[in-house]
Amino acid sequence: MPHVFEYALLRAVPRQERGEFVNVGVLVYCAALDFLGARVHVDEERLRAIDPFLDVELLKANLDHLGISCDGNPLAGPVAKTTPGQRFRWLIAPRSTIIQTSPAHTGLTEDPEAELDHLLRALVLPPTR
Repeated sequence: MPHVFEYALLRAVPRQERGEFVNVGVLVYCAALDFLGARVHVDEERLRAIDPFLDVELLKANLDHLGISCDGNPLAGPVAKTTPGQRFRWLIAPRSTIIQTSPAHTGLTEDPEAELDHLLRALVLPPTR
């Protein structure tokens, strides 16, 4: 039986003043299945086209930290002690940093893990023919 899920795109915004971004990941939250997960892909070439001076390693480190926040890993700090739903809301809260999120979207899924992989392929990875 399908369950409602929410997702948001993770966007790298190297220079906020320009408003340009590259999708670098996706978050999926399914309350019914107590699931919160993230997948990321950093396309360095696309990012460097926007900002050749971007510290890509710092971006990757921040995305890694976001992943451990999803997992509830104690290394994430106080957010690790919250529920998956609270962590999802915290992760998608508006911020003016190099990593921002899209508005949350909804859908139906029987397998949130598979949905996460599908959304990564459809919305983050470079298009293929």
